[in-house]
Amino acid sequence: MPMMCAVAFSPRGRLYYADPGELTPSVGDEVLVPTDDGPEVATCVWAAQWVSEDVGELPVLVGLASADDLRRAELSRKRRARARVAARRLARDHDLRMKIVGVDHVPETGAYTIYFTAEGRVDFRELVRDLNRTLMARVRLRQLSARDSARIQGGIGSCGRDLCCATFLTDFEPVSLRMARDQNLALNPMRITGACGRLMCCLRYEHPLYEEFTRAAPAPGAHACTPAGEGRVLRHDVPRQQVVVALDEGGQVACDRAAVCPSRQAHDAAYPPSATPGPDPAEQPRQPR
Repeated sequence: MPMMCAVAFSPRGRLYYADPGELTPSVGDEVLVPTDDGPEVATCVWAAQWVSEDVGELPVLVGLASADDLRRAELSRKRRARARVAARRLARDHDLRMKIVGVDHVPETGAYTIYFTAEGRVDFRELVRDLNRTLMARVRLRQLSARDSARIQGGIGSCGRDLCCATFLTDFEPVSLRMARDQNLALNPMRITGACGRLMCCLRYEHPLYEEFTRAAPAPGAHACTPAGEGRVLRHDVPRQQVVVALDEGGQVACDRAAVCPSRQAHDAAYPPSATPGPDPAEQPRQPR
């Protein structure tokens, strides 16, 4: 059974899982995590513990961060802030319609990667040359999509929690307007779009439940037989797992999905509750007096 812990490279940032190896880090400990650009300082936000399922290959922690590692991480943070200010100023000087959203810095090589968003393609060759001279280091610019920009910047969603893309989502699955229609949501852009301006990723979370409910329950307008009488289906109430039916005799009734599903009705017709044999009273143990 493997051990696993979770770390974050920035406060309230995305969680990354790692193998603690021979370490036993506690919540709040600064650890060294192997990356493509060398070990980086991260904060342990989930103490090492045993996990029952197979989690595959995880990066093994290099060790606990020393005082020198912390000073190096703080220096890198200050250099990232300086690079962000310089990039924004030079982008204005070159009249480039771009938004700087993040900066990465590799202490070993001193190189910078600056992330930005823009409506279209941007000719930033002059900007890169000026950044190289200003920062006296190799600078690379990378354009991000709206969703990737929200992932890097983070924020609070309409639910009041941290953005899913900035905390636990590893990739973006397709989200369509049909998912909002299937969930009977008002097609109001203010209600169904996230911080990135695109359809909210959480629309996909419950969509399989709506699809399964639609396959099993009678469709709106279909005839249905309920315990209260026959009628026609008005709508589905998926969160409550109910079907609202307009009775032929008048009025409406909300029934459990199982009460109007043909398979359940066929089962009850074949095995009526009254015909189900109950326990023999003679075989019941006597209660003490």
